[in-house]
Amino acid sequence: MAYQHVLVAADFSEDALQVGERAKAVARQSGARLSLIHVVEEVNIGLGGGYELLPVLAELPEEALLQEARGALGELARRLGLEDAEKWVVNAMSTKEGILGAAREHGADLIVVGSHGRHGLALLLGSTANAVLHGAPCDVLAVRIR
Repeated sequence: MAYQHVLVAADFSEDALQVGERAKAVARQSGARLSLIHVVEEVNIGLGGGYELLPVLAELPEEALLQEARGALGELARRLGLEDAEKWVVNAMSTKEGILGAAREHGADLIVVGSHGRHGLALLLGSTANAVLHGAPCDVLAVRIR
């Protein structure tokens, strides 16, 4: 099966290069377009209790995080030789929801994520790769991080 749109879920660890290189190879082989996504999880300050009327801060923490992430994603794309790839930084309740939402919205037919190969409880309790795999509307390639 040839893929049409490969979506790479990027964190900013050194492992991201390994995941990105694998995604590039698959996209090249399929003649697919390739996009990069990074999810900034929503910051829940949870003021409540009458603080709702406080004036909005000039620069909310989330906006600063999003701006920083855009720069880091651009740098990752440059290091991978993917300057022309579409790059999305999204704000979502969870990394999983951000990735899956973008895959649906942009018609990705392959999501590429990194996996550290955890087993047992660690896998059940918090693996983004596992969460994406079980909720994905398309194929998922989990790149084993060495």
